[in-house]
Amino acid sequence: MSNKVIICGIDTSKLPRATHDELMELMKKIKCGDSGAREQFIMYNMRLVLSICGRFQTTKNNVDDVFQVGTIGLIKAMDNFNPDMGVKFSTYAVPMIIGEIKRFMRDNNPLKVTRSLRDIAYKALTAREKLQKRATDEPTIDDIANEININASEVALALDAISEPVSLYETVFTGDDDGNFLVLDQIKDPSTEDSWLEKTALKDAIVTLDDRERQILTLRYFKGKTQMEISEQIGISQAQVSRLEKNALKLLKQI
Repeated sequence: MSNKVIICGIDTSKLPRATHDELMELMKKIKCGDSGAREQFIMYNMRLVLSICGRFQTTKNNVDDVFQVGTIGLIKAMDNFNPDMGVKFSTYAVPMIIGEIKRFMRDNNPLKVTRSLRDIAYKALTAREKLQKRATDEPTIDDIANEININASEVALALDAISEPVSLYETVFTGDDDGNFLVLDQIKDPSTEDSWLEKTALKDAIVTLDDRERQILTLRYFKGKTQMEISEQIGISQAQVSRLEKNALKLLKQI
């Protein structure tokens, strides 16, 4: 690696390399109880762990945590590896490292999901990866369902079940100079569909606003629409909707 990346206090650009023969010599020493050889063997295979961690970069798990868990999988593979099997250590270790990381991600999920749903989800993720290699277009839920011969609704449910929950107060970055938004701003509240204007003392105050501000507040709080829906309906950006809404509410508070 040419770029310096620090993970768990390790400069990954300086991780050592070893040939297959060198690893096998170290393994012989490990089997004889050589602790120094054991540590050296682990360091030689850190690059293997690092490459596997790259497959899980899209998750919200801390990269240091994933790397540490992958190293645990590496150590388990080292302890169970039999040189007489006639296979390269990396071939034996990769499934164990991946399994350890997936188990960590599953158990670390704040939402508890049934084993059957998890199994469907991981089959779906594997199928999606295969389909992506075959075609340029992103595979649909139906494509994935046909690939693993499972109902599309079950696949959608399983993938949704293992997805990370999002806070209502998480910021949605728009890249717009007018500011960003909260997830909460994108969600419609069915309870606001009641006659909000008729049930509050603000009804008279609202008529003092200009037409655009009054329209936005009516759609937002009387019709229960999201800022995005309002922006599409009246033909302005969501950033402008947000700014006008905040300004209108500020004016109402001053009345």
